[in-house]
Amino acid sequence: MVFDIDYIGLFGTRIAALREQKGVSAREMSLALGQSESYINKIENKRTFPSMSGFIYICEYLEVTPAEFFDFSIKSPAQLTEFTSAASALSPEQTEHVLQIIKDITKKQ
Repeated sequence: MVFDIDYIGLFGTRIAALREQKGVSAREMSLALGQSESYINKIENKRTFPSMSGFIYICEYLEVTPAEFFDFSIKSPAQLTEFTSAASALSPEQTEHVLQIIKDITKKQ
C-alpha cells in the first residue's frame, strides 16, 4: 500500500517538536524512557519506529494523549492542557476577557 503522506516522517517530526517544547534533548528523553541514548534520535530520523507500548511511554513522557499527539492542528498540546485547566477556574467574566485577548492576538497574525 502506498501513502501520499509520509506518516513515519510526520511521526518523527512531531516527537521532535514536542520534545523541544519540553526542553529536553533526544538523548535525555531516550534515557528517561529507559532506552539507548540514540533511541529518540533514530525515531526522529526515520531509522526505527516504536512499538505500541513504546509510543504510549513517549506520550506519557511528553505529557500528551495519543489523540493529542496525532492532532497536528494543536501545536503545543501540553500547554493547551495546562491552559484549559487554569481557565476552568476563571469566572465567566474572566473567561470572556481571556477569550477576547486570544481573539485580538490571533487576529493580528
